[in-house]
Amino acid sequence: MNFRMWVAGVCAALVFLQVPAAAVAKQDGGQSGPDLAEHAVSAVMMDAATGALLFEKNSHQKLAPASITKIMTMLLAVEALEQGRVRLEDRIRTSERAASMGGSQIFLEPGEEMTFEDMMKGIAVASANDASVAVAEFLAGTEAAFVEQMNRKARELGMRDTHFVNCNGLPAPGHYTSAYDIAVMSRELVKHSQALRWTSIYEDYLRKDSDRPFWLVNTNKLVRFYQGVDGLKTGYTEEARYCLSATAKKGDFRVIAVVMGEPTSSVRNAEVARMLDWAFQQFEFVKLYGAGDVVGRIRIEKGVPERAAVVVKETVGILLRRGETPGDVRAELRGRPAVAPKHKGEEAGRLTVLRDGRTIAEVPLYLAEDVRKAGWWEMLARTWRGWIGGRP
Repeated sequence: MNFRMWVAGVCAALVFLQVPAAAVAKQDGGQSGPDLAEHAVSAVMMDAATGALLFEKNSHQKLAPASITKIMTMLLAVEALEQGRVRLEDRIRTSERAASMGGSQIFLEPGEEMTFEDMMKGIAVASANDASVAVAEFLAGTEAAFVEQMNRKARELGMRDTHFVNCNGLPAPGHYTSAYDIAVMSRELVKHSQALRWTSIYEDYLRKDSDRPFWLVNTNKLVRFYQGVDGLKTGYTEEARYCLSATAKKGDFRVIAVVMGEPTSSVRNAEVARMLDWAFQQFEFVKLYGAGDVVGRIRIEKGVPERAAVVVKETVGILLRRGETPGDVRAELRGRPAVAPKHKGEEAGRLTVLRDGRTIAEVPLYLAEDVRKAGWWEMLARTWRGWIGGRP
């Protein structure tokens, strides 16, 4: 790709652009842009790679989220899986409290055991309130302790419109979030491929070989009926009405569409589909680096190797309106002062991206390899090479 070659020639690294402000269709109390979510109380369309808002309507209005709450529950659960605090095959015992949740459920009985993976399928596909509490209790001891972790994670992600009271979204005073915050936590969840494997299931069975089989059918019908949709979560209560956070990917371009307070499930699905159509028609994403790609090397004092490879952890690239050119873009790779030894995965620097002389993004970089401390003879040899190389 000529454009990618041009970027590599400019900075030998990556470029990470945000959508220009003029590209955002904003509807805060009024309408100044395409009427994409006419019937929703609030709505957001976000680019998953950059976090740029493509469309918003009352995006920070605090509302009851219903089962969209479970996006945060799934996020904490998949992080626990990746950290080794739980395994897919671990068996989770259902407490009486978890079994009593009601609403959407997989009809767990007190004392019943089910694998962590099957519990997560129940949450992601069937929006199971009982499985949500069972997983929360397993990971944190009590649901209350797990909810504390949910609120802590919300603060870490900058979700200023959010306060969780439970892990499943059942109606409760003081339990609220916004369309913008839902998009933020959705963006965080889609970074985890295991979560998308669960949310993209349209139908499956639990207890398949028992006398109590349970047929799972995804509450998010767009998973089946809109090409590219592979998540995330529906929600409904009488107070919240019909809500949905959906994600779809075409090529390298992934978007997140959130609607809250829709009058019916069919209107909800139709408006989200319209939002997705609009995003894919209006914008394009030029991928520069995928998760784990090496973007350069930085110097580690007394390290072997002397210059260590650094990577990004997420897909990064340029989001443009169709037909738009990037303008004057440059990027500066800045390593942190560091002395060996260092370990793979440690944050090692940042990439500052400038457009027309203005900083538009700072991207964290991580070591792609272990860096051991150089021995005495290795340091002496480097000193000698430096002296020889510096001779007139």
